[in-house]
Amino acid sequence: MATQTKKIPKGAKKKFFEVDIPLTATKVNLYSYTPEMLIGSMILLDLSKKLRGKNLELKAKVNLENGRLVGELVSLEINKQYIKKTIRKGTDYVEDSFETSCKDAKLRVKPFLITRKRVSRQIRKALRESARKFIEARTTTRTSEELFTELTTNKFQKEMSIKLKKIYPLALSEIRSIKILEKVEPKQKEKKAETAAPVEVSEQ
Repeated sequence: MATQTKKIPKGAKKKFFEVDIPLTATKVNLYSYTPEMLIGSMILLDLSKKLRGKNLELKAKVNLENGRLVGELVSLEINKQYIKKTIRKGTDYVEDSFETSCKDAKLRVKPFLITRKRVSRQIRKALRESARKFIEARTTTRTSEELFTELTTNKFQKEMSIKLKKIYPLALSEIRSIKILEKVEPKQKEKKAETAAPVEVSEQ
């Protein structure tokens, strides 16, 4: 299939357009003829400096909202090299990959856990199942932006670690990757119609 090319407006000259990226104060400037030609472009941001060396990459897709270019969250992913560095001899790691949903999107989540010592298969299974239950319960009560915010501030991982500590203490409790598969309309809560109780009027 032939790819569609965006037409360049007559007399237009290339210049930089600013894109607002959620969760960060970073301003990204993209070079193009018009803002419309940037719609759908992908931006990859390295958040290592913000997270003190933790190699986390944020991917966002450019959209045009009310005349402003805005990055729509797509994924958060820890660099593979960072994961390799955290694995030590005499430990076990537990990983998983599954789909779940939040208030406004369908997600693919990949947790990654490292134990302090070698553990049995039963413990690894218990950790995997408990982590999945925690993540599923957490995601359903939050929007994608709220989840990404908790992940970049490490709040999500800390609370998951505390939960899993009851099974076995971990050297690392992380979300290796979270990706938005599909945006969905937030479910509107059904408002119950308040019916006033009839007032009895007695004739005097």
